[in-house]
Amino acid sequence: MAAGVPHEVLQYHHDPRNSSFGEEAAFALAHTEGVDPEQVFKTLVVAMPAGPRSGGRDVRLGVAVLPVPAKLSLKATATALGAPKATMAERAAAERSTGYVIGGISPFGQRKTLPTVVDESALTWDRILCSAGKRGWDVAVHPRDLIALTNATTAAIRA
Repeated sequence: MAAGVPHEVLQYHHDPRNSSFGEEAAFALAHTEGVDPEQVFKTLVVAMPAGPRSGGRDVRLGVAVLPVPAKLSLKATATALGAPKATMAERAAAERSTGYVIGGISPFGQRKTLPTVVDESALTWDRILCSAGKRGWDVAVHPRDLIALTNATTAAIRA
């Protein structure tokens, strides 16, 4: 990581037939690294209305980072990101904006800087794992480093 923060890149076998990327990572890392599945975080891209001047046509994107076993609250995420509502972003928009493929979207090094919210539960761990930008790769970092490097806010964003 170019930012110079302590981190560890971890690899696990990704089965290309598997489309439950977060669950696959949590299961694999729990078995190979002995981490709790709640320590493995997924990165989701959400779409929010761009504002009144767009006439409701345009959307802006944001990022939500939360434990793999948790379900995202779109309402809480929208509130945390200062939007009236949020929906899951279209796959093509998420991939185009971040530069990563679904299942490998990392909160780090995205093509465009997006507003980011990290679930507050991250702060209960000394390290969390999130995608390192490729399916089968995760990076372990201190949650405060994740928050600082992504300029994220923290909030309760679980459903």
